Amino acid sequence: MESNKDDATVGTLGELIGFSAPMQRVYSAVHKVSAYPFSVLICGERGTGKESAARSIHALGPRKSKPFISLDCTSLSSTLFEAELFGYEKGAFVGASQMKWGLLSLVAEGTLFLREIAGLSLGLQAKLLRTLEEGVFTPLGATASQPFKARIIAATHRDLRAQIKEGAFREDLYLRLNVAQIDMPPLRDRRRDIPLLVDVFIDRYARQKPQAEFSVAAMSCLLGYDWPGNVRELEDTVRQAVSAASGPIVEVEDLNMILAGRPIGEPGLSSGLDALLLDEFERNALVRALRESHGNESVAAGTLGIGPNTFRRRLKYYGLMAPGN
Repeated sequence: MESNKDDATVGTLGELIGFSAPMQRVYSAVHKVSAYPFSVLICGERGTGKESAARSIHALGPRKSKPFISLDCTSLSSTLFEAELFGYEKGAFVGASQMKWGLLSLVAEGTLFLREIAGLSLGLQAKLLRTLEEGVFTPLGATASQPFKARIIAATHRDLRAQIKEGAFREDLYLRLNVAQIDMPPLRDRRRDIPLLVDVFIDRYARQKPQAEFSVAAMSCLLGYDWPGNVRELEDTVRQAVSAASGPIVEVEDLNMILAGRPIGEPGLSSGLDALLLDEFERNALVRALRESHGNESVAAGTLGIGPNTFRRRLKYYGLMAPGN
């Protein structure tokens, strides 16, 4: 990957976290698509950070001062979803006692993020396609159309091409949405980010245990687990483990209570842990940030996009702490 001002090595981008090469590619893609108004399709397993990527695209682009509205396409029945999306006039259907603005109106010129787009019925897919093609929409019961100027970002954990072959998803809508595609990597394909993620989550949840950390054996177990729930599952696990641990150090026994019955790997396999922790990619980023900040850890942490406490934990992992610290 070529380095430039926009995709230089960083540890975070908005809510996205990771120094690994797969995450650097995500950061680069987010930067590139943020400047343009076209639709983006974000693909990836559950818990990989698809909405975080969408929010970063919005925050980096020219629409950042406009609304960002997120809607789960599987959360409502087709009838309720249509009413929520398009809005309706008073008397449009039984129970419509007053007019209601739809999300297409409320988002204005901002960004509408449609989670799990594969969950839309074919009828709603047709109406959304028409909106994207014509740039207008009509609330239920209305006689006049309204302009639609928002950006659409859609996300799915399903294979939309397979859905198209099965007749469950419209190919023309897929082509409209997939002007650019970002693939979020599963956590098992970027295990080297797990220690950094753990540090960030400790800072987030360890207010009552500021010295909390995972033992080498416990971290080795985390690295040996495949994380089917991805980053979301890891975050929940760290939060529970820090709370459940009897002391500041989270041990394997604390993880066993949370991940009971799941294949988390054998404790004490430190060789794999060492290989991941001593990753030159992240270590070099830490050293470079320190050098460019003339040793100022707060400035260096800000350069990498991580908190000061997280930065110090990473320095400790790599043996970069100054004597006496």
